[in-house]
This record gives sequence, structure tokens and C-alpha cells, in this order.
Amino acid sequence: DRKIKAEDVFHYAYAVLHNPAYRRKYARDLMCRFPRLPFYADFRKWAKRGAKLMALHLGFEDAKPFPLVRRDSEDGAGRAKLRADRENGRIVVDDKTTLDGVPPEAWEYKLGGRSALEWVLDQHKDKKVKDPTVAAKFPPQPFSARKEKVIETLRRVCTVSVETVRIIREMEDERD
Repeated sequence: DRKIKAEDVFHYAYAVLHNPAYRRKYARDLMCRFPRLPFYADFRKWAKRGAKLMALHLGFEDAKPFPLVRRDSEDGAGRAKLRADRENGRIVVDDKTTLDGVPPEAWEYKLGGRSALEWVLDQHKDKKVKDPTVAAKFPPQPFSARKEKVIETLRRVCTVSVETVRIIREMEDERD
């Protein structure tokens, strides 16, 4: 089909690599080799899914924030906790703020071995800079100065996670 562009092939490959059936079938190969991609019957549908996934993942900063319920208390010193509570659908931001209403499917989208939300939480935890020159030139920013940005990022990543899982479930429901 001469109407297929290189970008369509890339999107198709991106969708196939997210297909749970493909990941299960070729799990061992994916750990040690370059993946081989099967040709599914409806190329255009898979390319369209891949394009949606890619737009979500590359444009996560522009995703609509998920309507998590923010609960603030006057107690506490505002010390960062950045902890996921999957069972209760909650993210503990610090000792003053929690975000409730995280849907179960938001925890299903994984980056490596952990959910995307947990990955964001880990990235924003305070880390001690060992190099004294770097520490002197770039002093660490207190969590309180970046707290709102972290909350906004968590809301957007929640949206991306839920939408990604929805698209992946479409793939699972289909036998190709």
C-alpha cells in the first residue's frame, strides 16, 4: 500500500509493542533481542492506536489533569512523603496533602516494573547531591517550592495512565 508512510509503520510498531498478548507471547525474546513484529490484519487500526499512544506519552505535559480530590490539612510541617496507597486510591504528597480518587487502572500502566504514578513519585523525592561543586552551583529546591508542579504532574500522568490502559484493553479484547 503506497499510502502507508514511515510514520504509520512507526505508530503500528508502537501499538504492537504495547499489545499485552504480544508482550506475553514474546516476553523471553524481548529481554534479550530486538523485537520482531507480527503483521496484524488491520494495519491502519493498529497504526491509529499507536499514534494515540504516542501522542499521549509524548504530550503528557499537555494532558488534561485528572480530577483527583485534593485534601489539605493544617497539621504537619509540609515534609514530603510522596507515597502511593494503591488499596485506597490515594497518593500521599506530604504530611499536609493527599490526593484521593486514583482509579485502579491508573496503577496498571507500567514504566519498567512500577506504575507511571510511582515513577513520578520516585523522581520527585529529595536526593542528596554528592558532588560539592554541583551542590554549590545548583542548591536543592525545597519540596514546598515545587509541590504544586508535582501535584499537577501527578494529575496529568494519571490521565495518561488511564487512557493508555483503555487503549491497551481494546487490544486485549481483540483477537488478531
